[in-house]
Amino acid sequence: MAVAAAAALTLAGCASAHGGKKAEEAAQNASAGKANTPRMTVALVTHQAPGDTFWDTVRKGAEAAAAKDNIKLVYSADPNAGNQANLVQNAVDQKVDGIAVTLAKPDAMKGVIGKAEQSGIPVVGLNSGLSDWKKLGMLEFFGQDESVAGEAFGDKLNTTGAKKIVCVIQEQGNVGLTQRCDGVQKTFKGTTETLYVNGTDMPSVRSTITAKLKQDSSIDTVVTLGAPFALTAVQSVGDAGSKAKVATFDLNKDLVKAVQNGSIEFAVDQQPYLQGYLAVDALWLYKYNGNYSGGGVQPVLTGPAFVDKSNVDKVAEFAAKGTR
Repeated sequence: MAVAAAAALTLAGCASAHGGKKAEEAAQNASAGKANTPRMTVALVTHQAPGDTFWDTVRKGAEAAAAKDNIKLVYSADPNAGNQANLVQNAVDQKVDGIAVTLAKPDAMKGVIGKAEQSGIPVVGLNSGLSDWKKLGMLEFFGQDESVAGEAFGDKLNTTGAKKIVCVIQEQGNVGLTQRCDGVQKTFKGTTETLYVNGTDMPSVRSTITAKLKQDSSIDTVVTLGAPFALTAVQSVGDAGSKAKVATFDLNKDLVKAVQNGSIEFAVDQQPYLQGYLAVDALWLYKYNGNYSGGGVQPVLTGPAFVDKSNVDKVAEFAAKGTR
């Protein structure tokens, strides 16, 4: 079933080097279908950790919508919830026309989202925060129901013959990641363990998973919650001399290749390109036509969908372009 002038809007923290400028250049190069509405500025603020390529796909979708809608897109990110909230506050201070934000840790974002709304700036959510977007007064939400995705994942594992799995969480306190593992555990008929790793330190991720597999040879499947971690888990399986399989949430083009060659069993696709595109486009539609996707009551779901040997070749065509 799963967004001030150029000189003025300089978001602090981990602002992307290829956010606003790249989007502006793309807008200048756009031709057919480009909006002729007055230029607006949208801040897209996520909890992206350094090196997590999932967010490259989200950003590509956001940039495509920005180019079409004559929007100046400014992208910034920080995995630390307090820092992410500061980035949103910077966008509020610069009086942007709209904000799209992820809610990996909703409680930390509540105050600043309220300030945005008090300032008359529309805010939409994407990717993380399906359970909280309405409580925070946001206009819309675009993403997948992580609990439902986890439950579907558990059902899928039951068809693979898995008996004991370890679910690897790369960021403690991230509600969406926790919901995924909880969902898997709810429907998987075998034994489930949870393993926490430091997602910002990939060598540490590799060694931690390796140690777990060496410690418990009965683990037959490693479940990861992001493509880079799945690819690292494949290395860990080799390091440990384990026969465990690897299955994951989320895609990138390297992960698609891994499904093709059989080193990854399957993946759940929440369509991050679509999340970025819809979140930015929604802010344009709200400003210039008063539209609410989902009527402002229901989220717009972009996943989950499974990618495995049966359909991976078709998905690979798009993944090679960096849009899946």
